[in-house]
Amino acid sequence: MVKKLFIVITICAVSISTMAQGYNTEKTALTNFLVRMYENAPFEGVRAVDDYEQQYLISVLTLEKAKYTNESVMFRVAGVKAMSQASRFFNGSSITSDLIIRTSEKSDGTGDTEMIETINEKSVGFVKSLELLTNFDIENGRMVFIYFTPIR
Repeated sequence: MVKKLFIVITICAVSISTMAQGYNTEKTALTNFLVRMYENAPFEGVRAVDDYEQQYLISVLTLEKAKYTNESVMFRVAGVKAMSQASRFFNGSSITSDLIIRTSEKSDGTGDTEMIETINEKSVGFVKSLELLTNFDIENGRMVFIYFTPIR
């Protein structure tokens, strides 16, 4: 009886461990593919990537490491920017532009002109469950962040 119980427990443990390794293997393969793709032709923004069995939405961005006091702040900024990119991808955005022209005339008859242009982008929406897939250093003191989420 003990021998049968031991065999059943062993079979259950082996099947659970093989299922647990499957997701990490897929995630590792996706990570390696995206890093190679980025190194071949660097890009930023949002893309849809097809895997054999799944589609993923990825958000890629780079940050300059010297601008941030510590890694925690840098990772938080990267997460917010990745969600912002994904939100603009799913929900769209509206862009407005204002041009202000200031002119002045001096007492000697000469004039001075100054042009100020402001561009605002607004997007409304929320994207949840973006997960950091990988991050790595590149030249010029920058770091690349790749976030992803499965597309259902």
